[in-house]
Amino acid sequence: MSSSSRSASTKHQGVITCKAAVAWGAGEALVMEEVQVSPPQPMEIRLKVVCTSLCRSDITSWLAQAQPPIFPRIFGHEASGIVESVGQGVTEFEEGDHVLTLFIGECKRCRHCTSGKSNICQVLGLERRGVMHSDQETRFSIKGKPIYHYCAVSSFSEYTVVHSGCAVKVSSIAPLEKVCLLSCGVAAGLGAAWKVADVSEGSTVVIFGLGTVGLSVAQGAKMRGASRIIGVDTNPEKSEKAKAFGITDFINPNDCNEPIQQVIKNITDGGADYSFECIGDTGMITTALQSCCDGWGLAVTLGVPNTKPEIAAHYGLFLSGRTLRGSLLGGWKPKSDLPHLVDMYLREVIDDLIVPQELQIDEFITHNLPFEEINKAFDLMTAGKCLRCVIHMPN
Repeated sequence: MSSSSRSASTKHQGVITCKAAVAWGAGEALVMEEVQVSPPQPMEIRLKVVCTSLCRSDITSWLAQAQPPIFPRIFGHEASGIVESVGQGVTEFEEGDHVLTLFIGECKRCRHCTSGKSNICQVLGLERRGVMHSDQETRFSIKGKPIYHYCAVSSFSEYTVVHSGCAVKVSSIAPLEKVCLLSCGVAAGLGAAWKVADVSEGSTVVIFGLGTVGLSVAQGAKMRGASRIIGVDTNPEKSEKAKAFGITDFINPNDCNEPIQQVIKNITDGGADYSFECIGDTGMITTALQSCCDGWGLAVTLGVPNTKPEIAAHYGLFLSGRTLRGSLLGGWKPKSDLPHLVDMYLREVIDDLIVPQELQIDEFITHNLPFEEINKAFDLMTAGKCLRCVIHMPN
């Protein structure tokens, strides 16, 4: 960082008072509050949030049905922003850099980061206790009372503090109101198809749940050359829209006279090559396994469960050769890989990730809302009336 940038950052290293949407209890409407945001500590950066989109996992944690409640809390993790100031030891970022937030970080030094086999950083992995990775404290408060974080991001605030390993710099020409979707949902689905399942050309794919993640899986499978992509959802309104993302067949289980897994087996000559559970229902994981073919069928689960987190499946499904895999952020190493996806969206040439077409992102954005209407975004998603609501912060 240049000396002028260091000086500029130092000038701003006081407490910032700004607006944040605070959840005071499980399932309660968010309240717009004035919060104090501490300066970034060593190896942290403070961001001015530009746009943040609502992800289904925010709602799952807000309802607190499958995990311990942590309140008061600031949710939000799928976001873009601009670096406002940097903490001691940060050399990777400068004031004014455009970034995406990362709900799992990448230290690039731990066993997992250096293995080439995992994206689950041992230092900056998924944070579940509502605090910062570095000191287990919060950077938000209201009149001295701590306000807890979510996934060490908390983007439902005009300003937030994240570890420098939990943000990635992106091109300054990338539209922050669009590429924010790559910090979670769209990237998660694409990676599940490309990296985790490694969908092969000419294969058959079935996807359970056609929200943003499921449709991103469909987009990824289409780009990989899958010959048949079957979408399963109980919302009939998704049938037509899903075709734009690569869905070739749409099935509503409510219209079927037999279990959906049997329907899938009947129309695929014994089961799909790949199945993806994108609902967040652990009972559907067994259905996804049963929908795969014997011998090589692969089921991938991406959803965060709303309730019962345990899974159960008959051992015979595995003895017959099926495989079950989990996927977090699509297997991408976030700091290493996500800039490539942004570049693909910008239609730049990427030598090491060749695909036949550019990424669809704009098509996932069904609503744009001002920050003060964030509760409307929650209402739309819980009612199943949106894919992604992008929430725009004040200038």
